[in-house]
Amino acid sequence: MNVRRLIVGFYFVLFLGVGLTSGVFFLQARAEYDQLKQQEAASRRRLEDATAKLREQEKIIERLRNDPVFVEQVIRRRLNYAKPDEFIFRFED
Repeated sequence: MNVRRLIVGFYFVLFLGVGLTSGVFFLQARAEYDQLKQQEAASRRRLEDATAKLREQEKIIERLRNDPVFVEQVIRRRLNYAKPDEFIFRFED
C-alpha cells in the first residue's frame, strides 16, 4: 500500500508540475500575442497616416500639373519670386 501511495503521489506531483509549466507557457504566449496585437494596431495607424499623406501629396502633384495659378502661388511663396514690377517685403517673425 505504501508503494502505491508513493507512485500516486509521484504522478500527482508530476501532473501538477506539467500543469503549472503549461500554464506559465500559456501566459507567456498570451502576453506575446497581446504585444503583437498592439504592434499591429500601431502599424495600421502608421499605414493610415502614410496613406492619407500620400493622397494629399498626389492632390498637390495633380494641381501642379494642371493648375497654372497654383503653380504661380507655390513659386512665389517658396522661392520668393516676383513679377518685374513687384517688390517683396520680408518681415522677421
